[in-house]
Amino acid sequence: MICFFSKLMYIYLHLLCQLVLVGVCCSASADGTDPYAELSLKPLPEYMIATDGVTMTCITCTDKGQIFLAGRDGHIYELQYTTGSGWRKRCRKVCLTTGIGSLLSRWVLPNAFKFSTVDPIINMVIDDERNTIYARTEGMKLQLFDLGANGDGPLTKVTEEKNIVDPRDAPYGGRRPNARRSAQSPKPSIVCISPLSAMESKWLHAVAVLSDGKRLFLTTSGGSGSSVGLNSSLQRPTCLKIVATRPSPPLGVGGGLTFGAVSAAGRAHPEDLALKVESAFYSAGALIMSDSSATAMSSLLAVQKDSAAQLSLPSTFGTASRSSRALRETVSALPVEGRMLCASDVLPLPDAAFTMQSLYADVECFTGFRKPSEKASIKLWAKGDLPTQHILPRRRVVVFNTMGLMEVIFNRPVDILRKLFDGNTLRSQIEEFFNRFGAGEAAAMCLMLAAKLLYAEDSLISNAVSEKAAEAFEDPGLVGMPQIDGTTALSNTRTQAGGFSMGQVVQDAEPLFSGAYEGLCLCSSRLLYPIWELPIMVIRGPGGTNEQEDGIVVCRLSAGAMKILESKIRSLETFLRSRRNKRRGLYGYVAGLGDSGSILYKTGPIIGSGVNGRSPYNSQIRDINPTDQSASSKKPRLLYTSAELTAMEVRAMECLRRLLRRSGEALFLLQLICQHNVARLAQTLGNDLRKKLVQLTFHQLVCSEDGDQLAMRLISALMEYYIGPEGRGTVEEISTKLREGCPSYFNESDYKYYLSVECLERASMINNPEERDILAKDAFNLLTKIPDSADLSAICKRFENLRFYEAVVRLPLQKAQALDSNADVINGQIDPKHHDMILLQREQCYEVVMNALRTLKGVGQSGMQGADKSSGLTTAVDPASRSKYIKQIIQLSVQWPDTVFHEHLYRTLIELGLENELLEYGGSDLVSFLQSAGRKHQEEVRAVSSLTTGASKLQDLGAPISTSQTKYLELLARYYVLKGEHIGAARMLLILAERQCSNSEEAPTLEKRYEYLRDAVLQAKSASIAADSSRNPIDSSTVDLLEGKLAVLRFQMQIKQELELMVARVENTPPSSSESPSDPFPRDNILADAETAKAAKDKAKELSLNLKSITQLYNDYAVPFNLWEVCLEMLSFANYSGDADSKIVREIWARLLDQALTRGGVAEACSVVKRVGSKLDPADGACLPLDIICLHLEKAALDRLSSGEELVGDDDVARALLGACKGLPEPVLAVYDQLLSNGAIKPSLNLKLRLLRSVLAILREWGMSVIAQRLGTTSAGASFFFDGTFSLSQTGTANQGARDKIISLANRYLNEVKRLNLAQNQTENVYRGFRELEEKLLSPY
Repeated sequence: MICFFSKLMYIYLHLLCQLVLVGVCCSASADGTDPYAELSLKPLPEYMIATDGVTMTCITCTDKGQIFLAGRDGHIYELQYTTGSGWRKRCRKVCLTTGIGSLLSRWVLPNAFKFSTVDPIINMVIDDERNTIYARTEGMKLQLFDLGANGDGPLTKVTEEKNIVDPRDAPYGGRRPNARRSAQSPKPSIVCISPLSAMESKWLHAVAVLSDGKRLFLTTSGGSGSSVGLNSSLQRPTCLKIVATRPSPPLGVGGGLTFGAVSAAGRAHPEDLALKVESAFYSAGALIMSDSSATAMSSLLAVQKDSAAQLSLPSTFGTASRSSRALRETVSALPVEGRMLCASDVLPLPDAAFTMQSLYADVECFTGFRKPSEKASIKLWAKGDLPTQHILPRRRVVVFNTMGLMEVIFNRPVDILRKLFDGNTLRSQIEEFFNRFGAGEAAAMCLMLAAKLLYAEDSLISNAVSEKAAEAFEDPGLVGMPQIDGTTALSNTRTQAGGFSMGQVVQDAEPLFSGAYEGLCLCSSRLLYPIWELPIMVIRGPGGTNEQEDGIVVCRLSAGAMKILESKIRSLETFLRSRRNKRRGLYGYVAGLGDSGSILYKTGPIIGSGVNGRSPYNSQIRDINPTDQSASSKKPRLLYTSAELTAMEVRAMECLRRLLRRSGEALFLLQLICQHNVARLAQTLGNDLRKKLVQLTFHQLVCSEDGDQLAMRLISALMEYYIGPEGRGTVEEISTKLREGCPSYFNESDYKYYLSVECLERASMINNPEERDILAKDAFNLLTKIPDSADLSAICKRFENLRFYEAVVRLPLQKAQALDSNADVINGQIDPKHHDMILLQREQCYEVVMNALRTLKGVGQSGMQGADKSSGLTTAVDPASRSKYIKQIIQLSVQWPDTVFHEHLYRTLIELGLENELLEYGGSDLVSFLQSAGRKHQEEVRAVSSLTTGASKLQDLGAPISTSQTKYLELLARYYVLKGEHIGAARMLLILAERQCSNSEEAPTLEKRYEYLRDAVLQAKSASIAADSSRNPIDSSTVDLLEGKLAVLRFQMQIKQELELMVARVENTPPSSSESPSDPFPRDNILADAETAKAAKDKAKELSLNLKSITQLYNDYAVPFNLWEVCLEMLSFANYSGDADSKIVREIWARLLDQALTRGGVAEACSVVKRVGSKLDPADGACLPLDIICLHLEKAALDRLSSGEELVGDDDVARALLGACKGLPEPVLAVYDQLLSNGAIKPSLNLKLRLLRSVLAILREWGMSVIAQRLGTTSAGASFFFDGTFSLSQTGTANQGARDKIISLANRYLNEVKRLNLAQNQTENVYRGFRELEEKLLSPY
């Protein structure tokens, strides 16, 4: 017994006493076409083992290398073999079906004591898909064994069926209804059992062929009905039972060229004739039986599934209804000599098998095809001939019989059609073929022959056959013509009996194209089916598994598979294009109707209805017979004419042709990429693009924008490999391949682009600046011709490294202009959807220029990938060159007439802190940009020449300004200052100072507002000076207005400061310190202070937000919080004259003095008077009532001094009044004189004496100031005169008039002291003071 084990290329020879392993060595032929041209055998004595007296009946093996043997003793053995190590044998035999009792019986008891009959296994078949073993015994029993889910488990017997063939069945002698009794038929035996692949059935697992030709289909899963075996791939076998039977093929069928199917269903067999099958072979839907029923010669019956789509019924091709596919078979009988012993499939060559596995391994319905072996290719035949005859060769089976070796070849439908075309076949036979297989399937086979799409060894098709197939494909008598589906519903509603019929349901009219279009669809879909919806790339891990994160990207398809598929697709597309160019078939008919371009590529109706000349389509597309016009006039008009339907079909076929062309180019591109290590090319992509590449299907590569983008990136990586420093070619070499193989992915613009890249690469390696600039200029000139095709992110980076910034600016702007050539985005003449999309694309172009500025500035880029590693000259730039390049970019950018781009440029310059460069080199639209970006109002700032003077020109519109907009107005103010437009600058500064804010975070500080107003005043004054020099005067009210606003702001700052101090005093004061023992309600004072502090805090916050008017500051802030000092200053600033007697001012002064006296006594009051008075005009008696102030302070000083509450000096009040009058003694003396002489005020004697002491102090100060002025010294130095150190004669004559006045007043007030009715000790010091003052001034020494 010989068993071939192709996996390891070994042969096991079964002799009577031992098993021998023989190695097989294969040698290929000289031309390499046949890898098994020569075979040589080599015995392996290390792998020889004794049978232990057991005769082996059969040997079989699995695809994993396990070898099983069945012996005459009824047991199953496994032959285990290893490479051998140490004392262990390399080969041993293990019994898998024995137990302890069986071992004792075999080795202890002699054979004489064994009385049971052994039923040995004579045939074993392994199901490698389900990991089960079917065994047939000599007693016609079927046994089922399980090897585990993965095939490496222990052998387990599942079941054994004894009555698979029931003798009570009608064919075997049982009773049959309505049939005469016949002789007892012998019980049939099982001659063959074969597993069924999952491609053939999901619930049937094996088929058994009986000796009478009957076939039994078995399942190993429980359940019933259609649910049996649905999950057989996951469940283990539990039983073995018959699910369906198939009768034996009919007798009397001859061989030859006949292709008619003989239906076995319902056929009555002659009872005296029956098949006598001696042996059989079943594999992947094909059955070969050796029949010896004929006495003269035995025959081979070849049974296959019938691929015909229709029954042999006459029909009209255009409207023929498709019949249901019955379970039909084709049977061929071949008379042979001898008896068949065994048979085997002829496996495809390894290259072809690998191609099949690469194409169909990942297709869902071919999941069992993943194993890369030649045996797996056989499973494709189980799907039938029609889906696979374009890719698989004709099926061949080798039959071993008693007379020798023979090969059986199964013809496919396309082979039959080829033979019909090859001979002088009648047209009726070809029509019958089209009728049997359907117009679509037959047309698809015609395309295969015409375009020569068959398998390589079957592709020897003569030109005559190809031309006949093309003519049949275009023959309207065979493939039909396009019609309107549903027209049969418009039938006559009259009945034969004269009654009325409601008619049929009117269906929607839809175009139904001819069989030629259907055949093209079938042929195209079968070519693209294994790749269309599957990814083209996978991630392959180290162990060869997919979906590994740390793996590399590889192409799912092999190079050979893609090449074969591309060749077939291009052949089909070339055939269609040649027929179109020659105007054959429907192309010629449609071209005769008018403009072929409008017919083929537009969707409008066909113009023109008549066709002159002879054409096979004239008989199919013609007007209605005049005799039928009366009847046709009663029918509703069809939606499309025949010519329109024909044109629609031609357009559809043209779309398919273009799809095929694009698919062929995509396959070519994939092959070229795989030749240059796709894993290395994929590494150049980013993580996101790499993920997209792995998920990209062939459909997306052909038809989607993402596919175009990824293809472009891969081509870019491929070109960089060629033109890089380690490249192995030039752009011209690889571009030629791409332009010839995939012009839709690589066109002329791509060629120019990569030529420019090559120039830039060469420029990066040259140290000569002049040559480098020439190459960069050449690259720039090439790219200007294709502005919309350049990859700006990479190409502009190369120009940056070469410091050729003209291209960095111009190329992105040219591309942005090409995206919106009509400026629809700028003009707003485009719908919002496209507006946003185009604007986004334009902004991406703008970002390239902005990133160049960021690089020069040293700021990180945004929205751009890293620098091109392949480019050179990435040296650092010195500050001077950096400034030069930035200036160059700005100047080039400003020259481009694109306002949208200018906005991006200006914003980026401000973002990068290049305000000085922006103001210096900005364009004419800079002012409008800063206005719109910073203010968002309609009024524009006018130039100085158009401004009219007046405060109204500086009036703020009150529109809110955010913090982000402030910088634009500041820049606008700086721009006006730089250009000498001082009024415009003042207005911008005023707007900034008076900007309205809603929260403290956005509001500028009052100090910042003060700076704005102060600068505005300076600019207004500068404008006045410039106007005076140019003799073009400007009204001074502008400066007055700004100065007034600045003064009001100072008041606001002062009030805010006072309120914050008030809050701080309350918060920092301990609760116990504010309580007085004499206060009856101490807690009420604390609460009142807290509420006041809270109110002051809120008001201070309000003041920090926005500017207030002087009225608001006075009424809402100063008066409510008793800020009398500020009130007086504001009244003085406002030139208050509300009442004639200044009652309000006098009242405020009184409250201010009382407040100061309460806080710090007379000293604090004097300090307040000195501080406030110095800010007021002494001549303005309305705001500075010295009489009220003097009398109030003198009374308070006298009272406090008398009570001992405070020590007050004689000259404290006088000095305070002098400070309030800015050192002028006359106003103060006039007040005191008024108080002493005016009868309206009658002070007491002590008060009068107090007043005279103050007058003495004033006169003394006045005298010292006069002497100091004369001597050219200070008042402190003049005090030495009164001490006797100096004399007037030493320094010259003093101011005689002032001295005389002082002497006169001293003499006068001396007399006033004399008249006081007071004790001498009280008046003596005052009297002596006046006298000494008089004497000093009168004395020459």
